[in-house]
Amino acid sequence: MLLNSQNLRTLGIGFNGSFQRGITMHEAQWQRIATRVPSGTAKNEYGWLGQIPNVREWLGDRVAQAVAAHDYTIKNRDWEVTIEVDRNDIQDDNIGVYGPLFEQMGMSTAAHPDQLAFEALAGGFASVGYDGQFFFDTDHPVLDKDGAEQSVANTDGGAGTAWFLIDDRRALKPILFQVRQEPNFVRKDRTEDDNVFNRRKFIYGSDSRDNVGYGFWQFAWGSKQTLDKANYRVGREALMAMKGDYGRPIGVMPRLMVVPPALEGEGLEILNAERDAAGATNVYKGTAELLVVPWLA
Repeated sequence: MLLNSQNLRTLGIGFNGSFQRGITMHEAQWQRIATRVPSGTAKNEYGWLGQIPNVREWLGDRVAQAVAAHDYTIKNRDWEVTIEVDRNDIQDDNIGVYGPLFEQMGMSTAAHPDQLAFEALAGGFASVGYDGQFFFDTDHPVLDKDGAEQSVANTDGGAGTAWFLIDDRRALKPILFQVRQEPNFVRKDRTEDDNVFNRRKFIYGSDSRDNVGYGFWQFAWGSKQTLDKANYRVGREALMAMKGDYGRPIGVMPRLMVVPPALEGEGLEILNAERDAAGATNVYKGTAELLVVPWLA
C-alpha cells in the first residue's frame, strides 16, 4: 500500500468503522443501576442530594420542600485507549489482524461505564456517599416523624461475597454516571507526524471524560451475608420499609438482584426455583430479576 494521504484516510475510516462496530457489539449493564448525568464543567456538585420530593395536600399557601445542603462533588476523570499500527504492516498490506483489534477497542470503550459503575457499587461498603457515611452503612442519619435524627441501615454487613438488591425503576438510581465528554476516535496518521517519523508508528485512539459517584442510598441494599432466603428476606423487607425524613414512606421496591458469577446459582434458586431445598414452596420466586454481572467477579 502506498503511504499517501488518500490511502491513509481510507485506512483510518476503516479502523474507525471497526471501532464503532465494537461499540455496538457490547451489551451494557450499567443502566440498570446507574443514572447518566451530563456535565458541563470539570466537576458537578450534588448539594441537593438527600431530599426526595413528596406530594402533599394543598392547603393554604404552597410549601417549598427544603433541599438538604450536602457537600458532595464528583470530579470528572480523563480516560484513553490507544493502538499503534506499524508503518511496515501498512506498506506490506499486513493489516487484516487490526480489524478485530479495533473492534475490541470499541468493545472496551463501551464497557468502560460498566466497569466504573459496578466498581462503585462493589466499593460502596468503604466509599462515602452524599451524607458523609459509607454508601452501604448501618447508620445513615434520617429524621423520624418528630424530627429527631435516627440511624437507618442499607446493609446487614457480613464477610462473604457481596450481593445487592436495587430498585431500578427510579429516575435517580443508586449510582451516578457523570459524562463530560463522550468517547471519540482520533488519528495521528500523517507521514510527517512525529510518531511516524521517529518510531514508524501510526497511532489511533479514543479518549473520554467522565466519572461515577453515589446517588440515593435508600434505593440499594448491599450484603456480604450468605445469599439465602433468610438474608434475602432481610434485605427485601428493609428496602421496602425505607422512609424519608419525617417518617414518610418512599415506596422502594427491590426489583433487581445483582450478583457476581460466583453467586448465580444461589440467585437462581431464590428467584426462579418452584421449591426450596427443603421441598417447601418458594414464596420468593419471581419477586426480583436476577442480573449476573461479570464486572463484579
